[in-house]
Amino acid sequence: QVQLVESGGGLVQAGGSLRLSCAASRSIFSSAVMGWYRQAPGKQRELVAHISSSGSTNYAGSVKGRFTISSDNAKNTVYLQMNSLKPEDTAVYYCHAYLLGYDYWGQGTQVTVSS
Repeated sequence: QVQLVESGGGLVQAGGSLRLSCAASRSIFSSAVMGWYRQAPGKQRELVAHISSSGSTNYAGSVKGRFTISSDNAKNTVYLQMNSLKPEDTAVYYCHAYLLGYDYWGQGTQVTVSS
């Protein structure tokens, strides 16, 4: 079992930045694919970015060049640095881990971008 706890959400003006953090309850990054998803009101949950155990990354087209996913294995923490935020980035952001065939989710953190 793995618990994921997100932090770092909040209210920011368009053009601003936020950094989300996701702390895992144990060391899993060497075996897991870690990712960030988001869900806006009335919309389906969508992949924002993920990072593999080898460190390769992938981004949704809408955030490429603005968001950066990274991990700190020593701290069991994955980050999402979000720059040049837009109102359409407003959503609940969820941390996700895919480990040995199982999916784990955090509780989500709200990000609101005002215009």
